[in-house]
Amino acid sequence: MKPYRLNISGFWLLTILSILFGIVSITLAIPFLQILFDRAVPPETLPTFTLTVDSILKTLYYYMGKAMGGTNKEHLLAAICVGMILLFLLKNLTVYMSLHVLAPLRTGVIYDLRKKMYEKILSLPLSYFSDQKKGDVLTRMSADVVEVEWSIMNSIISFMRDPLLIIAYLAMMFVFSPQLTLFSFILLPLSALIISRIGRSLKRASFSGQKILSDLMVLIEETLGGMRVVKAFSAEKQLNQKFHEQNNEFKTLGNSIFRKRSLSSPLSEFLGSVVIAIVIWFGGNLVLDLKLDPEVFITYIAMFSQIISPAKAVSTTYYNMQKGLASINRIEDILNAENTLTEKPNAICLQDFSEKIELRDISFSYGEQPVLQHISLYIPKGKTLALIGASGAGKSTLADLIARYYDVQEGAVFIDNTDVRDCSLRSIRNLLSIVPQHAVLFNDSIAANITFGDMNPDEKRMKTAATMAYAADFIQELPKGYQTTIGDQGSKLSGGQRQRIAIARALYKNAPILILDEATSALDAESEKIVQKAIQNLMKNRTVIIIAHRLSTIQGADEIVVLDQGKIIERGTHEHLITQQGAYAHMVELNKF
Repeated sequence: MKPYRLNISGFWLLTILSILFGIVSITLAIPFLQILFDRAVPPETLPTFTLTVDSILKTLYYYMGKAMGGTNKEHLLAAICVGMILLFLLKNLTVYMSLHVLAPLRTGVIYDLRKKMYEKILSLPLSYFSDQKKGDVLTRMSADVVEVEWSIMNSIISFMRDPLLIIAYLAMMFVFSPQLTLFSFILLPLSALIISRIGRSLKRASFSGQKILSDLMVLIEETLGGMRVVKAFSAEKQLNQKFHEQNNEFKTLGNSIFRKRSLSSPLSEFLGSVVIAIVIWFGGNLVLDLKLDPEVFITYIAMFSQIISPAKAVSTTYYNMQKGLASINRIEDILNAENTLTEKPNAICLQDFSEKIELRDISFSYGEQPVLQHISLYIPKGKTLALIGASGAGKSTLADLIARYYDVQEGAVFIDNTDVRDCSLRSIRNLLSIVPQHAVLFNDSIAANITFGDMNPDEKRMKTAATMAYAADFIQELPKGYQTTIGDQGSKLSGGQRQRIAIARALYKNAPILILDEATSALDAESEKIVQKAIQNLMKNRTVIIIAHRLSTIQGADEIVVLDQGKIIERGTHEHLITQQGAYAHMVELNKF
């Protein structure tokens, strides 16, 4: 809310004016009653003003008498009624203006919250998402933000206005009758204590509810992503039962939350009626004992009744706030997440790649599990390095360290002669193009996917990239050509077509360093032939790191490195490694890749 200080100041100023207009309009009931029952007449001279009920009333009488030209009761009563109408008009006008001024805060805070969360997610390293469930992150960005919007931002007016209103009316009531007001102060905290105990229980239940909703979202996301496997293993019944159990748990907890939330309004109204009944009894005795004027007491009760509605709203707001705070805690887990991959204040901006990539005795582990141990590699500019080995050998992790998706725990990665930890992340990634095993495409047009990352796309360059990736022919056959939307993850395209779009994207970027992460392993033989041609175009005049399972992709590499359990066990050209008759030759013989 800090950026909206001006809106908040305007809201409070207008709220104070509306409260003053409301107080004065109610106070006019005293002269109305006194004039009606012949208990007072306007003074002929302006009395000395002091902050007492008597002085305030005499001042009002004097000005009303002057305005109406005497002491005529009908005229005075008409003046009071006109004054009340005018004051209520001003009160409601300032109420509207205060809400008008506050509108940008209500919408802006949620806008800022979503913006900060999205920016934070984009800035967090891949290691963060390795430890998180995608469905849980989605829930925090969607359901939890919506909960904050409904529970807190819809209550923000009550939170900012009603306590001020209550204080103002209590202060005026204290002027009217200190004794009666002090008696009220004893009763109000007892009501607040009862309400707060239920509110804390609601917050705990709400936190549990959002956690269960996250689990539901995770299950839904995994079901949608793995639908082929679900049907292949006839697991519909198993997943249905699991979903039913979690959904039922959420329903049961939701009933509890709804009932506790629903209790706020009737409970606060009942407690308010009890308090006002006791105040009427106590004040009535003061009137009977001639310690309080009847018209002052009636006006006092009118003012006290004005506190009931905001007090009820405050209790409802408190319940809503408690429910919303549970969501805020979950949102803050993302906003306050530590970014372990940071740039130095004076980070170097790499302008180009001119010499080499070098890994000097690097080691890396995920937690306590070592993945790479004492790896040293030298990749001259323009050369091709192939990484092979069993799954889990550390091939993809090694490529991720070059792209600085992670930082090494030991050793260093150099581009030319600069440690990547000394470079800006953007300048490192600008030197790299990556074609993953499974093409990551976005639910947008083909043109947007090929030019992804370019704020000012070049259509001619895009079409040249598509031609070199052997994608232009099938793109032109699509209903809208390059403007055809390809669906979620490119679902409207075949596997080979998706991969060629990914290659076209890398060609369009035209970065000097290329990482091919098993780019053809998921394709059929026919698609692989076409994609392999596109890859050959892509590899020209670039420094290439290939992670591959297929011999056809790597046998022309300048150096092949065989990894096993995070260590280099063999290295050399295809011909050299065949003659060594070691692990590589054995894999070729068994046709393992």
